[in-house]
Amino acid sequence: MSDVHYRTCNLCEAMCGVAIEHENGQILSIKGDKNDVFSKGHICPKATALQDIYEDPDRIRQPIERTKDGWREISWNEALDKASAGIKALQSQYGNNSLGVYLGNPNVHNLGGMLTIKHILHALQTRSRFSATSIDQLPHHILAYHLFGHQLRIPVPDINRTHHMMIIGGNPVASNGSIMTVANVKQKLKDIQSRGGKVVVIDPRFTETADVASEHHFIRPGTDVFLLAAMLNEVFEHGYQKENKATALCDDLNELKTMVADITPEIAAKHTGLSAEEIRRLVREFCEAETAVCYGRMGVSVQEFGLLCQYLIMMLNILTGRLDEEGGLMFPSPAIDVAQQSGPGYVGKRKTRVRGLPDFNGEYPISALAEEMLEPGDGQIKGLVTIAGNPVLSTPNGMQLEKALKETEFMVSIDYYLNETTQHANIILPPVSALQQEHFDLSFHALAVHNTAKFSSTLFKPSASERQQWQIFIALAQRLQPQVNLSTRLLRQLTVWFGPKFLLNSLLKRSRYKNLSIKKLLKHPHGIDLGALKSQLPSVLKTKDKKIHLNIEFYKADIQRLKSKLNQLESEDSSIDSKILLIGRRHVRSNNSWLHNSRRLVKGKSRCTLMLHPDLAKAKGIEEGDTVRVTSRVGEVLIAAEITEKIMPGVVSIPHGWGHNKKNSQLGVASTVAGVSLNDLTDDQMIDKLSGNAAVNGVVVTLERVNQASAVAPEINDQVEIAH
Repeated sequence: MSDVHYRTCNLCEAMCGVAIEHENGQILSIKGDKNDVFSKGHICPKATALQDIYEDPDRIRQPIERTKDGWREISWNEALDKASAGIKALQSQYGNNSLGVYLGNPNVHNLGGMLTIKHILHALQTRSRFSATSIDQLPHHILAYHLFGHQLRIPVPDINRTHHMMIIGGNPVASNGSIMTVANVKQKLKDIQSRGGKVVVIDPRFTETADVASEHHFIRPGTDVFLLAAMLNEVFEHGYQKENKATALCDDLNELKTMVADITPEIAAKHTGLSAEEIRRLVREFCEAETAVCYGRMGVSVQEFGLLCQYLIMMLNILTGRLDEEGGLMFPSPAIDVAQQSGPGYVGKRKTRVRGLPDFNGEYPISALAEEMLEPGDGQIKGLVTIAGNPVLSTPNGMQLEKALKETEFMVSIDYYLNETTQHANIILPPVSALQQEHFDLSFHALAVHNTAKFSSTLFKPSASERQQWQIFIALAQRLQPQVNLSTRLLRQLTVWFGPKFLLNSLLKRSRYKNLSIKKLLKHPHGIDLGALKSQLPSVLKTKDKKIHLNIEFYKADIQRLKSKLNQLESEDSSIDSKILLIGRRHVRSNNSWLHNSRRLVKGKSRCTLMLHPDLAKAKGIEEGDTVRVTSRVGEVLIAAEITEKIMPGVVSIPHGWGHNKKNSQLGVASTVAGVSLNDLTDDQMIDKLSGNAAVNGVVVTLERVNQASAVAPEINDQVEIAH
């Protein structure tokens, strides 16, 4: 007889509840949990990948070692011994910082890993740390640190109660939120309109979110900063400021007016594609709405002025009285407040060796990783540890990083796929799949649009020959750093004995909510509703004086760079042939590169296409389905054309995470739909100088139609046999 297991899907940020019917170790179905207190039955297509990853024959289940004769399986003890010995030898020869560490996005979705990663990071004793943060949400963290006193104190849109939502550079219908944990966001956007409100999308592409919005406006990639500065200027010009408790806590509000005084709607209109009249109307309607919120996400973060963009968005919300107010930007009240359990962060204590880019909270910008590996001299990175990441496909100038990986002297990957990155490792240590471990969303409850708590128990118990990620971390830490103080040694041992569950239980018992524990959560498999977002200022602030510090001088310095950019744009040719700009895109059936080995998610019409407007296609002599050579400063790809009016003229789009045509990886399904890598075109030298975040939107490219007869077919993926 079958049984039903309830858990939270952890493949993206949406925290959707799933009901998994199973029998005798086999999954019969995965459906939305109608009784889940957060998602109420909604799931997206990705949820089925929980089964696909668990059952995937390509998923590595035992440690493997790369030898001159190919990969071979080895025991856990041998693999851990060799991994730690290789790391020690490298650091002994070249110094501790000769070892780089890269953390991929999936780490934040792993409970055991989140609770124990400090052990492995401390044991590695290297400052050469990198992560996916600096090609994604880094501006949000720096902004939260500056204004609210902690990198994780990030307010989210109160989408459930707002009457006006302006979305700039975000596509939550495809991403399921992102720095806004929300389930069934399409319905929530429709609900805004049903209660007489409005949803406005500003994006270079007519996205899936634009399709359900009240209105959409095209904007030239990389010019959001002019629009936002002009909007703030308009707020001051027409006296739209609203006094509330948030503005009363701010310093230097008047300085903002001077900061944006020279950037009018007319100036913004010259470069953005929106008219001055439209800009003024958008500001007026936003300010006059009963409740309103401006939400900016990936599209504005990963550009030349990403941090300044996010700062101006926050200032727009603060000045118009939308921060910490119902229907505006509000701070969640999670059962476990991660901001109470971690350090506040810091900016620019150290800089990279080659380019002098600033670190944030001990991590360097990922755009600097390859050059730090390739540039000879003291401090050169000679080895690498990657944890749940595929930076060859997911970071700028992936070909340069691939070259660097080929020259790496020793590399360890904690990952369950032999992919475009991990194929360069000496040792691969595979953790179990999501269904074989417990789960509680430490990070995403803290970004949720409604307060809930839910614990998911293990569905399938790992076999004696498998390891969870936290077990790999502890085992490596014990080998790399056996001599530690008593408290660390005791914590390691308790974790080994009881698993991360006891750490989670301790955090729950210290929660703001009384009587919370794993035992209680287990009695509520659909989760516990902790209520709507509430006003929390000033208590939620982590600044010493409980004030909001605008750090005007830090951001004002970037205004000069912005004015230089304005002068540059004024002198450039603006014809359609002069500058074609590349942007990425995301699909609801995809989540970076690691779900492309699910046949259910990749089947059907190819989604790895070059989107371009009919006007641009005509100017370049390109027809639907033609093979097009797209070239940037760093590389080129061949890709099929998809001609559509859903993208701005002069702009092209390629989705992120594809390019599974590398030899020696073992992704049987993904290789049949290889596509091309967007990051063979993105430029590692393009960054937001203020934050160090990668600027992958707005890359200048050229297009050339390739005769079908001369088009180069993608490499066929070689299946790799692993000796047992």
